[in-house]
Amino acid sequence: MMFKVGDKVTVLDDAISGTVLKITGNTITMKSSDGFEFEFEAHELMHTKDQNFSSAIFSDHSLNDILKEKEASKKRKTPTLKPKERTQPTMEVDLHIHHLTNSTKHMNNFEMLNLQLDTAKRQLEFAIKKRIQKVVFIHGVGEGVLKAELESLFGRYDNVKYYEANYQKYGLGATEVYIYQNVSP
Repeated sequence: MMFKVGDKVTVLDDAISGTVLKITGNTITMKSSDGFEFEFEAHELMHTKDQNFSSAIFSDHSLNDILKEKEASKKRKTPTLKPKERTQPTMEVDLHIHHLTNSTKHMNNFEMLNLQLDTAKRQLEFAIKKRIQKVVFIHGVGEGVLKAELESLFGRYDNVKYYEANYQKYGLGATEVYIYQNVSP
């Protein structure tokens, strides 16, 4: 930038403004509005008009416009949940034996059933402890032995209601459990 004696300047990185007194090479001596003399490099200064620097910056905007802009940016949209999303179960437990163990080679039917029931009980206790409201137990259709045992297990809990899970999603092989959260002892 080209400066000459008498120009009104302001310092870029400081709140000092004044008038150019002397130019020596790339060094500019200025007198501040408070009466002090300072020396700066030319790249540290910029031209200003006779008016105050801060008022020059905000001359196009009123304070109310700036405040309205700040308030508008703070308002956030909360995501709206569709009714179907609200009713979706939050936890699924697949009790098919091939999901629970790598090999059933040395297991009989009784041991497989006990593994499935232990898993179901452990997952139900976890859901109660973590305050998860809905759990879907996927048991498959089969002969109905596991389903009957699960109903017997769920019937032992006072804070649990169970019913057939969504047919469109799971078919006949799943039971949904609703856990009441605020049950007094």
